[in-house]
Amino acid sequence: MGTALVYHEDMTAARLLWDDPECEIECPERLTIALERLRQRGLEQRCLRLAAREASEEELGLVHSPEYVALLRGTQALGTGELQALSGQYDAIYFHPSTFHCARLAAGAALQLVDAVLTGAVQNGLALVRPPGHHSQRAAANGFCVFNNVAIAAKHAKQKHGLHSVLYFSWHRYEHGRFWPYLQESDTDAVGQGQGRGFTVNLPWNQVGMGNADYVAAFLHVLLPLAFEFDPELVLVAAGFDSAVGDPEGQMQATPECFAHLTQLLQVLACGRVCAVLEGGYHLESLSQSVCMMVQALLGDPPLPLSGPMEPHRSALESIQSVRAAQAPHWMSLQQQDAAPVLSPSTRSPEGSISPLLPGGPEFKAPVAQTEAQAMAALSSLLDQLRLYPTPPLRTAVALTELDAALVLPPDVLHWERSAPQKEMQAWARPHEALAQDKSFNALGKVLYLLDSILDGQVSSGIAATPAPAAAATLDVAIQRGLSHRAQRLLCVAVGQLDRPLDLADDGRTLWLNIRGKEAAALSMFHVSTPLPGTTGGFLSYILALVLPLAYGFQPNLVLVALGPAHGLQAPQAALLAALLRVPAGGQVLVLVEEESTPQLAGVLVQALRGEGPPSLGPFSRASPEEMQALEHLRGQLRTQWKMLQVAAPQGL
Repeated sequence: MGTALVYHEDMTAARLLWDDPECEIECPERLTIALERLRQRGLEQRCLRLAAREASEEELGLVHSPEYVALLRGTQALGTGELQALSGQYDAIYFHPSTFHCARLAAGAALQLVDAVLTGAVQNGLALVRPPGHHSQRAAANGFCVFNNVAIAAKHAKQKHGLHSVLYFSWHRYEHGRFWPYLQESDTDAVGQGQGRGFTVNLPWNQVGMGNADYVAAFLHVLLPLAFEFDPELVLVAAGFDSAVGDPEGQMQATPECFAHLTQLLQVLACGRVCAVLEGGYHLESLSQSVCMMVQALLGDPPLPLSGPMEPHRSALESIQSVRAAQAPHWMSLQQQDAAPVLSPSTRSPEGSISPLLPGGPEFKAPVAQTEAQAMAALSSLLDQLRLYPTPPLRTAVALTELDAALVLPPDVLHWERSAPQKEMQAWARPHEALAQDKSFNALGKVLYLLDSILDGQVSSGIAATPAPAAAATLDVAIQRGLSHRAQRLLCVAVGQLDRPLDLADDGRTLWLNIRGKEAAALSMFHVSTPLPGTTGGFLSYILALVLPLAYGFQPNLVLVALGPAHGLQAPQAALLAALLRVPAGGQVLVLVEEESTPQLAGVLVQALRGEGPPSLGPFSRASPEEMQALEHLRGQLRTQWKMLQVAAPQGL
């Protein structure tokens, strides 16, 4: 259905009319440079372009008081001196004669995007807007923000489209309450009130410098478990890029490509219905590149590999541990996993004394030159990656058997009948008796050709059918061929009756993960086996708390997913597994499907590998005690070697 880009050039009209070093970073160039980069990359042209409309005063009233809306309306007639005096009554705000018009366009753009997604005109989209909205209150502007665009959009979705409850998740620079806006209700123990308890989730960052591993860990161990249990109909993203490297406000170190990963992890929710609305982000180049990465992800392009070590900071783990403990009473998905109550680290200073939670406390500021140097290094690395990993002209190809010739596929998916050269096929098949049959031999040729096409960059992903008697042998050949042809690190997720090849070296180049094994066992850090959970909660816990952390820690450049005999996966489960694994792999995924399952699975797997949201798993069911015991046994064995498995800071350090 496509991706919408909602914008209006009038939103660049408002600008600072007097000298104010605090507010000067919220400037029109935030939009113009981001839009210029989108055009340079050819991304704007691939989106459905929508011109933003003004939100009506009635729509603004969904969140804001009539008196506040009237006050903002009146700013259109004020002179510079009056605007400056009024701005001084608020915290980190400036008004301009065009502010009311710009802010109505920003809110209206968010509403337009929600309408477009919920009516099926598009699958997802980004509203490129200013001024931002996430700090604004019912009757007060605050922190560059005038109208709360995403809050208005959420109310609108409930009122106009009949959506129900809202789950609010926020991560933010907090520093034990000593960073602006110094709100105690931004800590982990603020979980909502009354019937809304558990529907407010705060993840405070208590140190600057959080990077890619910290943000991904927060998604895997906090946001996604809750979101799957919540099962949303729509995902609204307050897309603030002040967490991007080089930003003077956030002082974090998430690189632009990290936002592509986070976006695609969100796209597995709500059948892919994601509405992102621009919020913060004040380093112009870092902001613009991050916006491009998000739009590419929304379009379904494979994300670039993440840079840097995938090991969360200790402070990040303390925050993750604290929020999981605070939310565990309200969510089944957190109640069985390392959720022992702990004292919130956010309310304690590093020395252990109570933080003042008042303005004026000590605040770390990285030197401007150091922050800028980090940003330039990260952005230079990103541009190098864009040259190394151009987006493939075709995303997904399939190589199926004659049983599936009638399968209807989207027009941009290649249906390949090509095979590897005959001599090459014979050389690979010779050690395997199961590949001697013509049918298995021919299927192997298609697998080899498709695998080479993925590794050579002709396509990003593929699906191939394998006859059941040859499934294990075909997987063995695919692993060996991948390792000998460009794959530096290969993750193999084998589901069903598929044994690890006996001659597969345990040398760190291959991570073997067998789901539906006889028992939970980690024979080495690169050889893991686990039974297939029978509950929705168990399946999700295994994927989010084991499979994905291992994948992100391993950082493969090829993923093989083998659905062998007796794999036991339903179509939504198979699609979710493929959709999630394509993210850490940069899109390079080959799914081998036992041929009897291809009529049921090929269609949803194609959608998942093209970046479309997978179908819902259905009602959430609590994981069984046996499933969680097996999972925690494995995690306990592996977490010292695979740091992305950690959900709490190590003891005694």
